[in-house]
Amino acid sequence: MSQEPSNTEHEKAEHADDDIASTFVRETEVVEEAVEDGKKVRRRGIYLLPNLFTTSALFSGFFAVVAGINGDFTAAAVAIFIAMILDGLDGRVARLTNTQSAFGAEYDSLSDMLSFGVAPGLVAFTWILQDIGKTGWVVAFLYVACAALRLARFNVQLGSVDKKWFIGLPSPSAAALVAASVWTFHSFDADAFGFKLLMLLLVAAAGVLMVSNIRYYSFKDIDLKGPVPFVVLLAIVLGFVVISVEPSVMLLLLFGAYVASGPVMALMRKMRRSPGKE
Repeated sequence: MSQEPSNTEHEKAEHADDDIASTFVRETEVVEEAVEDGKKVRRRGIYLLPNLFTTSALFSGFFAVVAGINGDFTAAAVAIFIAMILDGLDGRVARLTNTQSAFGAEYDSLSDMLSFGVAPGLVAFTWILQDIGKTGWVVAFLYVACAALRLARFNVQLGSVDKKWFIGLPSPSAAALVAASVWTFHSFDADAFGFKLLMLLLVAAAGVLMVSNIRYYSFKDIDLKGPVPFVVLLAIVLGFVVISVEPSVMLLLLFGAYVASGPVMALMRKMRRSPGKE
């Protein structure tokens, strides 16, 4: 007889815990509208696999911030490149597994803001731009603000522009240029005033190019599923070998060339359209 009230109270406590847990799950559930078979449906929950890649990219970006604050600039630069790789995978995984969602797109954009906006700007500032004083942090903020504007513009223009081209420098490429510059110059202990000015110009240029109307090739029209000549695979292998010799320098040259390709092609197009051309 003495155990019956105790058992009843225990069952009530379990039910109360279940109610709290179910209420928490219900109130924090993600509900979004999606189109399936031409009809709008309300979908609950999120897709785990692509968001795991996004979370990993977010972690890499945060690690880059912490490493930059602690003065480990090589690790910070490498973390930004890892975030860049993971950011390229999450969208492809979502498309391959048909798990695209509005939540995933927004989450990816916020992750990009940290990994390719805040992290490169902070790493560049804590390494060398802070030595220039107010101009250094203003330029670092300019980069971060331009990254935010670039991502916002990309989100609203999605689906309304030619997929073959990016309008403005993509934020991962801008981040790669800044990270590779920090990695390379820091590895060679390049802290002369001339390098400080060079980093100032690189960071400012990367920020401005992100919000420019200069077109950059997106590589999205390359068919990765179709057959390619054997020499293509050989070239990729050789590329990995060359990069492994001096990763920081080769990555700086690679992304420096990509960043410069936009203005160069824009100038060439303008020269071809010049009325004075014979």
